[in-house]
Amino acid sequence: MKKIYRNITDILRLNRFIVLAVVILCLLTSGLSLGLLHHYQEKLLNSAFAIGANGTVVPLKLVDRKDKREVEALAHIDRFHRLFYGIDGTDYRSHLEKAIWLGDASVDAIYRQKKLDGVYNRLVQFSLRQQIDRVDIELDLNSEPYGFKTRTLFEVHRGTITDRYQLDTSGKLITVDRNFPHNPHGLLIIDFYEDSLRKLEPQTK
Repeated sequence: MKKIYRNITDILRLNRFIVLAVVILCLLTSGLSLGLLHHYQEKLLNSAFAIGANGTVVPLKLVDRKDKREVEALAHIDRFHRLFYGIDGTDYRSHLEKAIWLGDASVDAIYRQKKLDGVYNRLVQFSLRQQIDRVDIELDLNSEPYGFKTRTLFEVHRGTITDRYQLDTSGKLITVDRNFPHNPHGLLIIDFYEDSLRKLEPQTK
């Protein structure tokens, strides 16, 4: 009888060990699964857009947005300046409408001041065309809002006459929700200023 009791005790002890081992294994597996799920969810949330070589945004590609922050910021600033200042009498309204989406009230205030000063009326009246030559950008990505300074070289064409100008601007960038197609980079220009504008001497041939 003692041997029978001993066998039953051993079997019960073994069963208890097996049950505990299975429970612990299930808990470990569940915890690992939840950890992996959270990791990949965070990766997908931060990696939902691809950046082309020219700074364009293509949705639904798995790339790390943080690695492309500088590319997107430079593309956003460049796009804004080309839309806001690269205008002529036929397309300035559509260009300015697109540019306004890329900045806050500080951009709108400059637009309204230019409108009051008759800049756009002269553009139409004298058939002027502003053509962007180059946009040079200095960008600080150490902390948000990201400060930037730009130097934009552009030409004003009036018939056969061409004048060249240098415009220095400054501002900051903050992160906002992406808005396709109006604001695909998910950035917004704030505290925007036109620091200086000067006419350049004609280039000698």
